[in-house]
Amino acid sequence: MTTTSNSSILRRLQVVVWLQWMGATLGLPLLPLFLKNHGAQPSTIGVIMGSFFLSGVVTQFVAGRLADRFGRRTILIGALVLYGIAGPTYLLPVNANWFIITRILQGAAAGAIEVAALSTVAGLVPEHERGRAMSKIFAAQLGGIAMGPLFGVLIDVPQIGWAYTFAGLASVTAAMFARRFLPYVEREHHDEPLPPMQLTRQVVGAVVGSMAIGLGVGVYEASWSLLMEGIGATTTQIRLSWTFFCLPWVLLSSVGGKIADRFDRRKVAIFGAYNAAFFLFLYPHIHNPWILVAIGPCEAVGAALTAPALSSLLTQSAHDRELGRRQGLSTTFNTAALATSASLAGPLFAVKPSLPFTVFASASAMFTTSLFYFWRHVPGRIHESSEV
Repeated sequence: MTTTSNSSILRRLQVVVWLQWMGATLGLPLLPLFLKNHGAQPSTIGVIMGSFFLSGVVTQFVAGRLADRFGRRTILIGALVLYGIAGPTYLLPVNANWFIITRILQGAAAGAIEVAALSTVAGLVPEHERGRAMSKIFAAQLGGIAMGPLFGVLIDVPQIGWAYTFAGLASVTAAMFARRFLPYVEREHHDEPLPPMQLTRQVVGAVVGSMAIGLGVGVYEASWSLLMEGIGATTTQIRLSWTFFCLPWVLLSSVGGKIADRFDRRKVAIFGAYNAAFFLFLYPHIHNPWILVAIGPCEAVGAALTAPALSSLLTQSAHDRELGRRQGLSTTFNTAALATSASLAGPLFAVKPSLPFTVFASASAMFTTSLFYFWRHVPGRIHESSEV
């Protein structure tokens, strides 16, 4: 980081992100089973899970524009409060279809949180250090995702409502922490018109890469717990599969960030995306729950490389008041891919459990291959001496 002040802001932002995601994932691995107990069929589960992402598609670019216009801290705090309000609605004794509304609110809030947090980081640090800085935010996010299921180990499917109530409290706590400890760091030019957003090959490629990753994540959101349950996995094994994927990512995130800053970010991102598609294709052909738990960390290695490399490429050569919109554009298309695969994974899973994994692994690999075209003339390395 360039200054002690920026280092302090980044650490505080990590705390906010960790708190929010820890609470959000307390009951997430068992949410499809919770919906099933409330009368939802596999196809309906996919729609409900997908509504979270569809909400992000509609709101994330708007959140990025608002962050560029009014300030990232304001958007971050508001989104954390919104997520907190949505949590207790899982306690309502209603049919599963009503939880679409809850997932829409949570999706809008989570998308705005991600946009605000990552654009804040991009605005704090120079381009040649962004891989390392972004990796710290992803580490906090994944750390929360890893710890949430472990902290929720005593919560079974019937108690998911209480888990999400606690998630709401965690999110509100994060908002209070952000309001108290995160200063305004944006430049004082919000009364001026926003500069135009540049849609270069570099930006388009980063967006396509985010879509490639999103296709796989959507399948996991809607079908992973059902796949594990179908081969006899216990709820403990389902939780562990999430945690064992996340922990290596957390531990290796700083390495991934350094690699993104030191080597060609294009090659790093492409390798990680191919790695993700390979494992997505492989998982349904393994029928031992413990093997699935054990090989998850191998996929996480590639994920730890991909995220900071893509985020760094996305923000290269961007105006400070363009960062929110670039991040919003990327997360919008990433979330669109998530929504598509999550919504279709349920119906495909009902036909054959391996089908959503095979279909979207192939699609992800094709998206990744297109990056060779988009990034063929894009600089993959940024040196301190080359920055203005």
